[in-house]
Amino acid sequence: MPYKEREISKMYYTMGEVSAMFEVNQSLIRFYEKEFDILQPKKNKKGNRYFTAEDIENFKMIFHLIRDKGYTLQGAKDQLKNNIGDTRDNQKVINSLENLKKFLLEVRDEL
Repeated sequence: MPYKEREISKMYYTMGEVSAMFEVNQSLIRFYEKEFDILQPKKNKKGNRYFTAEDIENFKMIFHLIRDKGYTLQGAKDQLKNNIGDTRDNQKVINSLENLKKFLLEVRDEL
């Protein structure tokens, strides 16, 4: 069986790392944290925010609803409140398709 490299994931991501992942300002992340209840990063005594993988997935759902789908803030809140299961399933499908696209582009570049 061939060696498969494990993906290394961190327990906590800083505010700067999350803003770099999504290419947004840190103020937008703080704003979404105030507006959406499902986004609850941990804070240390200094007030620095630390995001878990679940927080990043929740932020990804919010970001997708507002930026990609064109929902208003209230519309995104209602969608997450009423259909959180469907929204999570849709986000999983989107993530799978993005990973597949990334893999296919890597294969194409190697040819």
